[in-house]
Amino acid sequence: MDEQMAKELVEAGIDVEAASERFMGNIAMFEKFLKKFPADPNYTRLEEAVGNGQPEAALSAAHTLKGVCGNLSMIPLHGLLAKQVEHIRADDWKTAVGVMKDIRREYEKVNAVLAKLP
Repeated sequence: MDEQMAKELVEAGIDVEAASERFMGNIAMFEKFLKKFPADPNYTRLEEAVGNGQPEAALSAAHTLKGVCGNLSMIPLHGLLAKQVEHIRADDWKTAVGVMKDIRREYEKVNAVLAKLP
């Protein structure tokens, strides 16, 4: 990973340094997992569950996606998903749905940068 790509990942909210430590310095493996992120079905499942008013399905998708984002050090996206999970668990569906706008924005920002990975 070159310096410019690392900088863009950081600007998109990915803590490259923390991820590097989590991947024990294996940047190639980290990049491999980053490239797989857009294909993870949980974001689509989350959008569908929220759109269809299905809190249990949304909770499952948000919780799983939160874990993936945590492992990849996607800090803002992880934090937003954690908030959403908390709201769903607290039976505050309206607020959980309201968080989707911010989740969508961060998800799109991350994916725009990931699309540039070689």
